[in-house]
Amino acid sequence: MRNGLVQLGAWAAATGAAVALAWFGVHAVLTGAAFEQPAALPLPSPAADGAPRTPSATPPPESTRAEASTQPASPTTATPHTPTATPSTSRRPAPEPTGTTSSVKSYPVPGGRVALDIRQDRASLVSATPDPGWQMQVWNGDQWMRVDFTRGTQANSVFVYWNGHPPIVETAVR
Repeated sequence: MRNGLVQLGAWAAATGAAVALAWFGVHAVLTGAAFEQPAALPLPSPAADGAPRTPSATPPPESTRAEASTQPASPTTATPHTPTATPSTSRRPAPEPTGTTSSVKSYPVPGGRVALDIRQDRASLVSATPDPGWQMQVWNGDQWMRVDFTRGTQANSVFVYWNGHPPIVETAVR
């Protein structure tokens, strides 16, 4: 019985030391790491009733505001105003256009799927997801990008390049 407790104690001490050593190694790496938040892309969305948003959801022009503020206010008696809850289906103004049009497009190939944010003058990788059993690798250059999906001797690629022209996307299935 005593021999079993000694072995259990030795095992617990060795396991505790291994866990502590592993934690300090991982902790040292993770504390120095800076994680970047992914950039959210504005996507058009229909209104709550399914109809596209209209320009009336945007604020009125400055001239209308100026005309309204130049009129004198009529004398009224002050009444207390109780705030009301905003309905959950309230409309928000559509985001302002950024000047460059953007569209996220997906390109499926055997082995995975690549989603790219295609703009007029460049493209950026949104996501690259390999199918189960496939490996994925990404190469980036100043004016090009390549995503490969491999499994054994099979390799399929998505290429996107732009060099003074709008991005061109090609897929290669080998």
